[in-house]
Formats: sequence, structure tokens, C-alpha cells
Amino acid sequence: MCLRRLLPVLGLAIWAGGAAAQDVGPPRDVAGAAGPWELALDGSFRRCGLMLAAEPGPVGQALRFPAGCRRALPVVNGLGGWRQEGDLIQLLDREGQPVLAFAAPEGESTRSAESLSGERYSLAQAGTRSAAPEAPLVTPAALSIQPSAREASRDFWTGAPATAAAVAGLYTLDRFVEKDVCRVRLVAESAQVQEGCRDPGLALFDPTAWHYEAGRLTLVARRGHSVELIPVGEGRWRRDPEIGTTFLLRRVEP
Repeated sequence: MCLRRLLPVLGLAIWAGGAAAQDVGPPRDVAGAAGPWELALDGSFRRCGLMLAAEPGPVGQALRFPAGCRRALPVVNGLGGWRQEGDLIQLLDREGQPVLAFAAPEGESTRSAESLSGERYSLAQAGTRSAAPEAPLVTPAALSIQPSAREASRDFWTGAPATAAAVAGLYTLDRFVEKDVCRVRLVAESAQVQEGCRDPGLALFDPTAWHYEAGRLTLVARRGHSVELIPVGEGRWRRDPEIGTTFLLRRVEP
């Protein structure tokens, strides 16, 4: 091809490359939401700083958080990125599926979302959330006050199993007054939902693993998020904190 014919082609290529370079960057909606945010578990002191980055990540846009968040808010263990669709901010699992979807708040309230397992979380831009209330001081006088019988059976049960092996077994999920709606077998750190489960929430949560440490039982979902439970009686566990729908595991005979 002669040089005279080649010049227009080269000019078109240079113009296209320049236009493409001008288009590089995050979408307009993403650029507006990108920045530091704070994720909190409602009804608790558990909070975590998130960085919603503008650059692409493994799924959606990149998501960053301190290592300490993995213990403070186990739900972040399964997160792989984030995206914004209109006014909706979604935190995504590693397959790009939404784990938490935060709609635009009304007025000056924070964004709120409920997980598949029933916990409610709030999301606020860093610096806009009011400070968490200080934890009450534990004084000798407070320690001398005996809990009521109801409190002792709910929150102060001291017979927690000593080992994970003592926790393993077959459990049924109780919801409100309805009993035995779904059964889960805990064995060798594997959680298996039994056939005939009539609870859509637990079926959607789909626990596949569990672990036990320091008196706390943690169920881990297939997507990586988790639910923590504390013992409230012999063979009985409830979600902690006790928010959302009732989540009570009761040990049953096979």
C-alpha cells in the first residue's frame, strides 16, 4: 500500500486510540460511590471499614478491607467485589452474586440490607455515622448482681461443650412456634442440610461447614458468609446477636 493511502488509515487508528483512552475509567455511577465506607452489623458493636475502589476487581469493582474485618464481620470473608446499579450498592461474592444489596436511604439515614441468613447490616460513608456508644463499665457492684432466672437460661448458660466433638450431631431448626422445620447434621466440620427441609431461609443460606471455638458455634455457608450461635441450654443454640427472624438450633436424636 502506498504511503498516500496509508496515512488516512493511520490517522483513523490514532484518533480511535485517543478516543478509547478518554473512555478509560470507572462508570459514572461507580465513580460517585467509590471511596471509604463503613459496614456495621445492626444491634452490635461490630464494624468494618471498606474501601469501594473505582478500578475493576475479580468481580465488579475492587473491594478492600483490613484483615481484622474477617473476624469482626465474618460476612466479608466471602466477598470478592462490589457494583452499583442505579442507587443500589451491592457487595458481591467471588462468583459475582450479591451477598448484601444496599438501597439508597431515605433522608439522612444509612443504607440498610439483610443477609440471606437474616442478619441486618448498615452501610454508611466514612465519617457520616455517629460514634458507637461506649461499652458500659464493669464494676464490682455490677458483678455482684445476680442475673434473673430468664437471663441465666438465655445468656449466662455455663454448660457450653468443651470440644467440637461434643457439638457434632443432628440438629433441628426451630422458627417461632413452628418446630422442626429443617434438620442439619454437623459432622467432621461438614454441615449437611437433610432432605425434607421446609425452611427456605436455611436452604438459601445453604450451610456446608462449621467450626466451634470458645463457646461459639459458627455455621459457614457455601458462599462463605457465616452465622454465629451461642449455647442457651443443653443441646440448644441461638444466633448471636439475636436479630432478624428466630434462629434456634436444637439437638435431636437421629
